Amino acid sequence: MRRLLLIALTLFVSLCAAQAQEPTEPGSQGTKPAATAPDTAARPPATAPDATVSTQGAVQTPATAPKTTATPAGTFWVPEPEERWFFPQGNWIYGFAEFDFAPPHNEPDPNFCAANAGNYGGVNSQCNLFARYLLGGQVEVRPFGKTALRRVKFFWNPTFVFGNNVPQHKYTWSWDGIGWERQWGAAVYLGRRFDLRVTQQFLFQRFSSRDLGPAYLGPNGPWGRFVTIGVRKYFGNPKVHDEGAQ
Repeated sequence: MRRLLLIALTLFVSLCAAQAQEPTEPGSQGTKPAATAPDTAARPPATAPDATVSTQGAVQTPATAPKTTATPAGTFWVPEPEERWFFPQGNWIYGFAEFDFAPPHNEPDPNFCAANAGNYGGVNSQCNLFARYLLGGQVEVRPFGKTALRRVKFFWNPTFVFGNNVPQHKYTWSWDGIGWERQWGAAVYLGRRFDLRVTQQFLFQRFSSRDLGPAYLGPNGPWGRFVTIGVRKYFGNPKVHDEGAQ
């Protein structure tokens, strides 16, 4: 009996819930305010800032003036007609300077002394040309500003070497001059950021002529003397590296 009453009560609650969820009749929607369409007809069409509306309502746009194309300026060069014959404006000389420090046990070797120079006197070895400091750089000069000569430049790369050390025996902070090496040469710009270069390397020149003892290897230095002919390609930002003549 209780089960029957429970079933009947459940059916009654379900019917009430279904009646509550039924949508309202179409006639009842009249009580709600009708949604009005946007009054687009009464509004004039949007016009551009410079456009004008004629009496017939048509939008008229004024004719645009022809744009003047600016003459492209070189990214690194002054245009040739405005250039002068000698020492072009802004880029006739440029380059960089560099200072390097070598921590102990990492001394650059100019190749004047044998690696075992310490075996010939230890701390007091005569051959102590192992560097602590390097001072170098590059200077490039472009002397001409007109005709094909504006593609020619000259460069010079010196490196000065300082120190007084003997590997495994003596490490100092001395600025004693050891010597210097240098390169010089000329380059011709070929186009598309290619240079044809001729480079001459000189012998490493010592600042002193004192005797270096039995560990001395000779005057050739690390590279000796040579001349090379090569091609260099520049890439990346043209303001960082020279891109040559336009």
